[in-house]
Amino acid sequence: MSMESKTCSTTQVSRLKSCRTTLCLPYQSFGVVYGDLCTSPIYVYKSIFSGSLFPYREDHEIFGVLSLIFWTLTIIPLLKYAVFVLGADDNGEGGTFALYSLLCRHSRMGLLNATNEADKHESIEKAEEPVEDTGTSLLIKQFFEKHHSSQVVLLLVVLLGTSMVIGDGILSPTMSVLSAVSGLQVKVTDLHDNCILFFACTILVGLFALQHYGKHNVGFLFAPILICWLICITGVGIYNIYHWNPCVLHAVSPYYIYNFFKKAGKDGWSSHGGIVLCITGAEAMYADLGHFSKLSIRIGFTAVVYPCLVLAYMGEAAYLSKHRMNLQSSFYKAIPDAVFWPVFIIATLATVVGSQAIISATFSVINQCRALTCFPRVKIIHTSKQINGQIYIPEINWILMLLCLVVLIGFRDTNTIGNAYELAAITVMFVTTCLMFLIIITVWHRSLFLALLFVLTFGSVELLYFSACLAKVRKGGWLPLLVSAVILSLMSIWHYGTWKKQSVEFENKVSLDSFIALGPGLGITRVPGIGLIYSNVASSIPPMFAHLVASFPAFHQILIFVTLNHVMIPKVPGDKCFHVSWIGPPEFRFYRCILR
Repeated sequence: MSMESKTCSTTQVSRLKSCRTTLCLPYQSFGVVYGDLCTSPIYVYKSIFSGSLFPYREDHEIFGVLSLIFWTLTIIPLLKYAVFVLGADDNGEGGTFALYSLLCRHSRMGLLNATNEADKHESIEKAEEPVEDTGTSLLIKQFFEKHHSSQVVLLLVVLLGTSMVIGDGILSPTMSVLSAVSGLQVKVTDLHDNCILFFACTILVGLFALQHYGKHNVGFLFAPILICWLICITGVGIYNIYHWNPCVLHAVSPYYIYNFFKKAGKDGWSSHGGIVLCITGAEAMYADLGHFSKLSIRIGFTAVVYPCLVLAYMGEAAYLSKHRMNLQSSFYKAIPDAVFWPVFIIATLATVVGSQAIISATFSVINQCRALTCFPRVKIIHTSKQINGQIYIPEINWILMLLCLVVLIGFRDTNTIGNAYELAAITVMFVTTCLMFLIIITVWHRSLFLALLFVLTFGSVELLYFSACLAKVRKGGWLPLLVSAVILSLMSIWHYGTWKKQSVEFENKVSLDSFIALGPGLGITRVPGIGLIYSNVASSIPPMFAHLVASFPAFHQILIFVTLNHVMIPKVPGDKCFHVSWIGPPEFRFYRCILR
């Protein structure tokens, strides 16, 4: 009876811990995940009306832009990411490489899945019931297995998306912080641009200096700031709707989108690039999945972030409908004078929080690339004992900071930086849509119809925005293309070099049986101590050791061949991290140690 009561109490304690974690993670996620999305109202309308759409200032045009923002927020972050894409996690990890890892493990579509990988996971991953491939799934898998070039193209597409996420990590903090600090010039009109630049640089340095404290501490520190920010923009939005133009609520009707394009024509199409800025944090929301949980992110976004953003954009549109000359500083102009300075301070702090989302996402995708031999080895610091995905990479952190400062000092203009940011963000989203098409068919084993419906629904919207962003390549859009080209080249060369090194080692490996068969005839002196020989080939003797024996016929009494396997799962159970076995007779004292 006592055993039953003890078991019952243990179960209750575990449930309480689970509930506490479920409630705590959404709170922390406000300080890490949604910041980029939540700070977008500062610069979205300014970016949209700064180009060829500047002459269109009537109510119908303003309501049309608001309708585009509303439906874009609904279709991309809410439906695509919160409902569908968050469900495609790789054992809790998110991002473009997580999708690719899923494809590699469930088929032979990727270059990183080598059949050996299945052996590595066999004793690590939980056994799953085999699912019989449908006709379409089988055809797609056979096509990729048959055509090696298609596997190369798929990997390059994934690396392109990943490099764009890293590019976002440079552009997002710069864009957010500079936009927020620029609000000073609304009240202090004679403030020089160099002062704004200095304040922005100082804030960026402070932001990156905080990263080593970890997402757990940063999340608790930043979460109250973003919650206050959401309360502020919601309150100001409701006030502006009520005070200036309650009719703005009608803009949820898609009719205003039709009417907008009817009047604006080609100029309306070019404005799509600016509208992308209202959803730039959506991909970071998915890439940060490893730092939290899908449930916590869904709760936070659908219950709090989404409605607050809609009210904020509506309130700003209501103000603009009565103050058309304030388009270039509409966000700060729409704030009532009585609360301007408190809101400005919170806005500046919120942009720091907003930058945290993409910085965390950058750490996550680089960690995934490194584990799959597509990025040079860097120091990974795990900052949480509970959440394995919460990491900090010192080298990447400081490189990002330097690049952010270079972009900030070089461009000095939110419109140009915004053009670059738009292209990087929408490219990542479209890559995710393409990968989800393959996931739906080959991993989830759904019908081709559902996969096509997903691509046509979300891909068509993203392609429309992508075409508008491409038109701005000369106006700053070249920057993410340049950054992604450099990062893509680095990752491709590193992956090729690693593959070439492993191939040479495999081709020149020494058979265990032939080496052991030599027995006493080895003619080798054994010296006291333990020797460690590192090898990429787990089933044989590395050629380096054979060369060592030929050149210097002596080694330690105990010899351990160590193989480090990067498995395609986020976390290896503690009892599966090491696998030690004998090599040959016990008197040889040869051991094989596989580290996962």
